[in-house]
Amino acid sequence: MELTINETRVHVEAPPDSILLWVLRDELGLSGTKYGCGEGQCGACTVLLDGQPARSCQTPLRAVANRHITTIEGLAKDGRLHPLQEAFVKEDAMQCGYCTAGMIMAGVGLLKNTPQPSEQQIVSAMQGNVCRCGTYPRIVAAVRVAAKGGAA
Repeated sequence: MELTINETRVHVEAPPDSILLWVLRDELGLSGTKYGCGEGQCGACTVLLDGQPARSCQTPLRAVANRHITTIEGLAKDGRLHPLQEAFVKEDAMQCGYCTAGMIMAGVGLLKNTPQPSEQQIVSAMQGNVCRCGTYPRIVAAVRVAAKGGAA
């Protein structure tokens, strides 16, 4: 199957019912996308499908053919972090870091669709991503900072 991942066309040898998360991690070595609950509830496995956040642990390969997949590894451009990644560092929005990739991907998806979100829109968009360390206020602050800097 041919996939477009992080703007690169790749061929994968996997059955169409294979789960995207495992193909990304095990077949392609893109380990930034994390396995959390395996039920699509925690958000650790969030990637962007055509710019929209999606749970890769619940997404079969057959559902991503002819779609653009973006993982956390695909956000940095020309050696520079994405503005939301920079904001996460600036706002110290991560502790253990396990949820960080999924949080950033959900935030990037929000900023693509709503470049200047309200606080309530940020909270709502991030609602499906769990941070066991409880850094939610700093995560919201990071999304707010990235929005002010024009992240998209």
